[in-house]
Amino acid sequence: TSGVPAMSAEREAAEVATVVAAAEAGPAEDVSSQPPSAEAMGDAQPPAASEGAAAAAPPPLRCLVLTGFGGYDKLKLQSRPGRSPRPSPGFLVQLEFFKMRGVVVHAAEGHPPNLPSPHFPLGKYRISCPGQESDSKRVGDRVMALMRSGMWQEEVTVLSAQTFLMPESMTFEEAAALLVNYITAYMILFDFGNLRPGQSVLVHMAAGGVGIAALQLCRTVENVTVFGTASASKHEMLKENGITYPIDYHTTDYVEEVKKISPKGVDIVMDPLGGSDTAKGYNLLKPMGKLITYGMANLVSGPKRNLMNMARIWWNQFSVTALQLLPANRAVCGYHLGYLDSETELVSGVVTRLLALYNQGHIKPHIDSVWPFEKVADAMRQMQEKKNVGKVILVPGPEKE
Repeated sequence: TSGVPAMSAEREAAEVATVVAAAEAGPAEDVSSQPPSAEAMGDAQPPAASEGAAAAAPPPLRCLVLTGFGGYDKLKLQSRPGRSPRPSPGFLVQLEFFKMRGVVVHAAEGHPPNLPSPHFPLGKYRISCPGQESDSKRVGDRVMALMRSGMWQEEVTVLSAQTFLMPESMTFEEAAALLVNYITAYMILFDFGNLRPGQSVLVHMAAGGVGIAALQLCRTVENVTVFGTASASKHEMLKENGITYPIDYHTTDYVEEVKKISPKGVDIVMDPLGGSDTAKGYNLLKPMGKLITYGMANLVSGPKRNLMNMARIWWNQFSVTALQLLPANRAVCGYHLGYLDSETELVSGVVTRLLALYNQGHIKPHIDSVWPFEKVADAMRQMQEKKNVGKVILVPGPEKE
């Protein structure tokens, strides 16, 4: 299964799993430091165990916990007692793989807004018995799941409506990288952006998970021109995924580069950056163009919080009034998948279309690397330093070759 950081501002990520049995997790015990209290972990106190019960107790489960703010070393690998499966309205998902997201980098650094509490488990799980007899999913089914928080664990209970059967040809790594990235790119391009043949799109962070998803989805529409910002070393891979004009933002002013090729600008700007880049994107829009903002990646400047950089980003954050939008004939949209968790039918419809595109060979998640729990700090550094091409995946098992 795939998991996502526990942070209410960036609520969730896609989890991929195998169906096994519904249960709850108990309080965690740090394998390298003092265990957090049950109250801090948000779990009920475990029942007193007799010697016979202890002998029959399920093995402990591992989870990654954010124990504080201020650096990647605040992420600790802990263990929490397992509990025997029991009937539940949900599934118990046992983790196979889960994706890293930029939001967990924000959390470790201590960036606002809506930080998770310290000692909050950041993990996910595998499904055991379906919670409802009428549900079509069965024990042993391979599924993807969307959850709000608490995903970086070996097991988690999820609702049936939050799980989606994986295609037979899909790997767990691909499934871990699919849901959040491709749902985000799809809804930005088609629901907000209304992407049509002959239009143009600017994709920032084009070599990331959402960026590559956007490139592949743009290829499903005829004659779309795609500008994308990324380091020069990633340009060849981006061309393979459908980019028209890759731009090295380290050496080139992307605004000038876009205007050289398309003087009128672009129809859609996908903005995960925030700060002054949002204003630049807005000014690059053609009449009837749309800017969709869905992140604040510019806040991340290193493994620890940089207050001067944060102040600069917030000071330069773009704002616009309705009276300014009227003569400009432009639109500004905000997108956050985490706040659509109650829109089950809307999100499920998007997933159905994405799985059809996957089965037809039009989209395929690109995996950068797979990391074990023990190397979560290295995985986060890989993302923060922008070395990844595609998705960074975590797995609770031993490191892969």
